[in-house]
Amino acid sequence: MSHSTASLAPKTAAVLATLAALLAGCQSNPPAPPQTLQPAPEGVPPPTSSATPVPGTSFVIGNPGAVVAAAAPTAAAAPREQAAASLGASVAGQARTFSTQLATYTAVGFGTVPGWSRDDFSETWPAFLGSCKVLTGRGPQWKDVCQRAAQVDGKNTAAIRNFFENDFSAYQIRDDDRRPEGVVTGYFEPEIAGSRNYSPPYIYPVYGPPEDMLFLDTRKLPRGNGTVAARIEGRNVVVQQGLSTRDMGAPGLYALDLGSVTRDTLDRKVRLRIQGKLLLPYFTRAEIETKGAPNAKVLAFVSNAGALYEMQIQGSGRIKLSNGEIVRVAYAEQNGQPFKPTLAKKADGTPRSPVKTRGSSVELELDDDGDDDAGDTDTSVIRTRGFTLARPEASGAVMVPGQRVSGAVTGSGISDPSYVFFKEAGGNGAGPVGAFGVALQPGRSIAVDPRSTPLGYPVFVSTRTPGSGAPMQRLTIAQDTGGAIRGAVRADYFFGNGQQAATSARRMKEPGQLWILLPRGMAVAAASATSNIRTRGAAVGSDLPQCLVPDDESCADD
Repeated sequence: MSHSTASLAPKTAAVLATLAALLAGCQSNPPAPPQTLQPAPEGVPPPTSSATPVPGTSFVIGNPGAVVAAAAPTAAAAPREQAAASLGASVAGQARTFSTQLATYTAVGFGTVPGWSRDDFSETWPAFLGSCKVLTGRGPQWKDVCQRAAQVDGKNTAAIRNFFENDFSAYQIRDDDRRPEGVVTGYFEPEIAGSRNYSPPYIYPVYGPPEDMLFLDTRKLPRGNGTVAARIEGRNVVVQQGLSTRDMGAPGLYALDLGSVTRDTLDRKVRLRIQGKLLLPYFTRAEIETKGAPNAKVLAFVSNAGALYEMQIQGSGRIKLSNGEIVRVAYAEQNGQPFKPTLAKKADGTPRSPVKTRGSSVELELDDDGDDDAGDTDTSVIRTRGFTLARPEASGAVMVPGQRVSGAVTGSGISDPSYVFFKEAGGNGAGPVGAFGVALQPGRSIAVDPRSTPLGYPVFVSTRTPGSGAPMQRLTIAQDTGGAIRGAVRADYFFGNGQQAATSARRMKEPGQLWILLPRGMAVAAASATSNIRTRGAAVGSDLPQCLVPDDESCADD
């Protein structure tokens, strides 16, 4: 049964008073030396410590008033944990369970994670160190963790395993129905033929981000669906409080219909454009293809609209020019329109049954084509990231600014309104750069929904190998995102580039489970100032934070 915040105040005060007393009592004693955790046999919980436990408490988000036994904080960790409590956050390593709007997290022993003791952690280590280059700039806790990581022998699997067991706590991710099983798909870096110049058959432009795209922070919007006045500051749209559409005669004011705005984007940004005195959602795919994008730089031209669409879904790719040069491109922006792929029909002409991914405010529908491999050989479909998509029967010409197009401009025939803009990326020797800003490592990098799995964090994945069905259990690093990757227990496994990678990625759509590794003492799932505290057993709801770890680049809470 849920209680209001007011009715919980006495209980909360009592818990915090107990916590303060316990912390005060611990200050007179020196902290116990750190213990080295040894991996337990698979399926067997780790043995309890022989040291005398020090009583402690943690306040668990989603379970107000519940006192959970936990190890007392060290002197270094105590200030961070006290700060976490002041934010209404849970403390990794102390909280047994906590929730966000989309997921529930349950603490587990490393020995219970299937395959943990068998994995070769040295294969993951370069990807983790790559994440550290970014994470060290996100607070002293990650800086400390990554400094300790720099002292670890990167070729010693046991040393790496001990590092993670000592510095992190493992939490199994469950969806908003508290189910542990989700979907693991695969992706790769495609390579397609292209040209720097417009010349048939190379008629489909690969665009860079358009300079006329404006951005609006939805957290600063008034409620409701009326029309408001706004100004443009640089590339940002700022709603003018206190002004109405009656003031539209003033210079520099534009009208914005709030009903046209999608407020629940991951980065809390809306992509807009100016038309006269109006601010409108940025152009759809059909509009870009039939009107052109004169304010976007063309990076290259390709001959296959379907291959370009697949590259947009993958988020990166290699364009091979006739002289052998490789132009590597990576995701730069998106037009703000929803990702709406069209599922292909089965070989017998019947519709594919959708498989909805859970733990997402927008449930995307993967297909259930596990009983056929048509996507491997059937050129009438595009099989990618868990979808078997209908390839357009005929792709027509598209408008290209500054070019004379022969024939009617009908567009690619792809109905998805979403459109991805690219940027050139260097480093032909390394993997493509993912959304986290570091090179992806084949076999050890995954794309995730950053609301439930923050970028840069270690995630242990248990799934099956495509084709053989053999267990695939390994530590990965969350370093990428994608419009198709939505849901709490949802991962997209990066296979690399080349034909084998493409085949494996297109076949990959398996059930799987995820465990996120959180630095001990880290504040997570911080409730907003207006959140209502919920009791044990209450459903996951909108009064909980959306992001496990807020990040303005990939997941921003209100």
